[in-house]
Amino acid sequence: MNTFGNNFMITTFGESHGPALGVVIDGCPAGMALSEIDIQPHLDRRRPGTSHLTSPRKEGDKVEILSGIFEGKTTGTPIALMVRNENQQSKDYEELKEKFRPGHADFTYQEKYGIRDHRGGGRSSGRETLSRVAAGAVAMKCLAARGITISGTIREVHGKTNTVEMENEILSAKSTGDSVGGIVQVSAIGCPVGLGDPVFGKLDALIAGAMMGIGAVKGVEIGDGFSAASKFGSENNDQMTADGFLSNHAGGILGGISSGQEIIVRIAVKPTPSIAKVQQTRDIPGNVCEISIGGRHDPCIVPRIVPVAEAMLALVLMDCVLEMEKYK
Repeated sequence: MNTFGNNFMITTFGESHGPALGVVIDGCPAGMALSEIDIQPHLDRRRPGTSHLTSPRKEGDKVEILSGIFEGKTTGTPIALMVRNENQQSKDYEELKEKFRPGHADFTYQEKYGIRDHRGGGRSSGRETLSRVAAGAVAMKCLAARGITISGTIREVHGKTNTVEMENEILSAKSTGDSVGGIVQVSAIGCPVGLGDPVFGKLDALIAGAMMGIGAVKGVEIGDGFSAASKFGSENNDQMTADGFLSNHAGGILGGISSGQEIIVRIAVKPTPSIAKVQQTRDIPGNVCEISIGGRHDPCIVPRIVPVAEAMLALVLMDCVLEMEKYK
C-alpha cells in the first residue's frame, strides 16, 4: 500500500536511512509550469534541524525532478521526484536491532514481515512524509490553478493554545527526555460544490483516511467533529438563505459531497514515541527489558506535521477534482 489516489496517483519510495526518498506522480495534467522552486518551500517547512523545537538531524532535503517535465512544463507523463539523504547516523539505532520501541511500529512490522529496517524505523519513520509533501506541492499548484487554496495551522500543543505556552511545553518535555502531541487544523477554500462520491467515496471519508494514513495521527474531525455530539440539531444544522449558508458546522461537506464552503479538518497528533526517558519493553526473543532511545528525534511532531496534513488534503482534493472533471 505505497500508492495513493485513483486519478492523481502517487507512489512513494525510500527509507529514513537509505540513500534517498521520493515519489512518482501519475495523472498530473499536462501543460502546467513546474520546477523545483514550486516544491522546495513546502519541503523546507517540513525538514528537520530548522529550530530548537525540532529534531537536530541536518538535512537539506533538496528536491530533484527526474522526469515528466519538458521545457518547464508537465507533459502528462509520470513525474519522479527525489530527495537524497545526507545526514544519516545509523549507528544510533544499533540497540534497536533486537528491542522494540514502545509506541512505535517496530513490533508490528517485525511480527507481520519477519524483518524490519531498524535504522530510524525504515518506512514507518516520519521521514517518509517528505515524499507526500513533495507530491502535495504539485497537487496544490494544480488546485491553485482552479481557485482552490489550502492552509494549515497549529491549534494546540499538550493542551496549550497560546504560542509561547506551546513552545514552553515542547521545551519542557525535551528537557526531561519526553515528548508531547497536539492538534493541527487544515482547511481548503474555493472548492466547488460536488467533490466526493456517495456512498463509499464520500469526501469526508477520503479525507479522514488520508489523515489517518499519517503515522502520528490518532484522530480526525471534520467541521465541528466530536463537539457536534453535544449539540441540538437546531444548533448543529447549517441553515441556508438565498445567498448561501449561515454557518459551517459541517466543515464544508454534506452527505459526503463538498458544499462549496470552506473545508475544515482537525487532526490529533500523538507524542513522539522515540524518547530518552527509560521505558519497559521487550526484545525479539520475548525477554522483558528497558530502553532509552538515543539519536535525533522531535520532542513534538506537531510543527513539522502541518505541511504533511496540507499535502494529504491537497492529494485527496486533486484526486476528486479530476474525477469530477471526467464528466464535464
